[in-house]
This record gives sequence, C-alpha cells and structure tokens, in this order.
Amino acid sequence: MKILLSNDDGVHAQGIHELAKELRDLAEIVIVAPDRNRSGASNSLTLEQPLRVQAIAEDTYSVQGTPTDCVHFALNELLKDDMPDLVLTGINHGANLGDDVLYSGTVAAAMEGHFLGVQSVAFSLVGKHHFTTASTIARQIVEQHIQNPIPTNRLLNVNVPDLPLESLMGTQVTRLGARHHSEDMIKQKDPRGHDIYWLGPPGQQQDAGKGTDFYAVDNGFVSITPLQVDLTAHESLRVMADWLGGK
Repeated sequence: MKILLSNDDGVHAQGIHELAKELRDLAEIVIVAPDRNRSGASNSLTLEQPLRVQAIAEDTYSVQGTPTDCVHFALNELLKDDMPDLVLTGINHGANLGDDVLYSGTVAAAMEGHFLGVQSVAFSLVGKHHFTTASTIARQIVEQHIQNPIPTNRLLNVNVPDLPLESLMGTQVTRLGARHHSEDMIKQKDPRGHDIYWLGPPGQQQDAGKGTDFYAVDNGFVSITPLQVDLTAHESLRVMADWLGGK
C-alpha cells in the first residue's frame, strides 16, 4: 500500500511527521508538502511561476507552492506511474470545523486528491498538544479502510479533540456547523507610519447543535464529516429557470 501525505502547515510541521511515523509500518509513505506554512491557502494553485521542488529526505519533498500544488504535482508527476492508494492530509495544527473548510489548505489538499480520483481524508487536531491521539485515530481509520474500504465516494474531514486517547468519548459522523461572521479587522501602523490590517479572529459558533462537527468535538468525540465538492444548489435550478423565463 502507498499513501501520499501533505498538509498546509509545512513540510517540517510536527503533525505530518507524527502521521508518517504512525503509518510507516502499514504502507509506503511519500510526503509532498509546502516549504513553509500555507494555512488558509484553500484551493489556490500557483499559475504565474514554476513550482520548485526539493527532495529533503527519503520520499520527502518540499514544494515552493500551495497545498493544492503539492498534491497536484505528486499525483500528476511524481507518482503518476505508481499512484497512491490514499491521500491523507494533516495532521493540521488546529481545527477545521464548519466554515473553516472553505479556507483550509489541509482540506483543499485532500480535495485535490479526491478530484484526481484517490480516496482522501483530511485530519486536524483541535489544539496543539495530543498529536499522538490524532495519529492513532488516523491509523484506526486507515486500518478500517484496508479491511473494508470507505463506502462512499466522498472526501472525509476528520477533527480530533485535543485529549489523551483514553479520554475520547468515541466517534460521530457529523455535518458541518457554522460560525458567526468573523471579528472586525485589526488596524495598525507599520514602522513607516502606513496603515496595515490583520484579519480578525474567527467568529463564534452559530450552528453548533447536536449532529454538527462543533458539537461532537466539544463533547469529546472524534468528528468525521463526509464532504462533497459539487456546489450546485440543485433545488434552485427550476426556480432560476422559471425566473429567467419571466414566470
């Protein structure tokens, strides 16, 4: 079995190496990840300049590009003659819950694997301490997939509470929750007196009731959310057609 690993925290991040260490006895591991932190890159591709790729260790490649670039390069060039069985991304240093998935480079990298026909799973630790818990959960999901392949043609988004393994309450299949709008931007001055702006912190939870990924994680459960990439509002097609037709 061969598994491609990527992330958005960078090729040297703790999370991706914890994941690789946990899985190396199950499969051949290839790491292709950004050369630096590219959190929030979403599905962006580098189009105006070439990608520079450096082998920094055995089966470990650093890419001067986005998380999506990394998976695109790996599947369309590096591994095109020996495709991986799985694309796993993470372990992200922090949650990817609710609206976060629209911005997450970790989820986007997994989405690129999904686009290119490989079963893909994004893993995130809702915190920054218990990476061994998240890597153990990842191993359990991979082992289950080996024994009984994931039964849906969907990208999976997995969020693991930042708890010791024995403190987890179990696993729940969830839907995405939602946040309020993000906080106001933070205005400051640079050393030359020019205005600069920082993005404000994420908004507070808005839709976080039972069944959501927020609720599961807040109550100690691993959240697994199947995601689809068809953004078409199918229920609106007839209404829009009638509207355009003047009815």
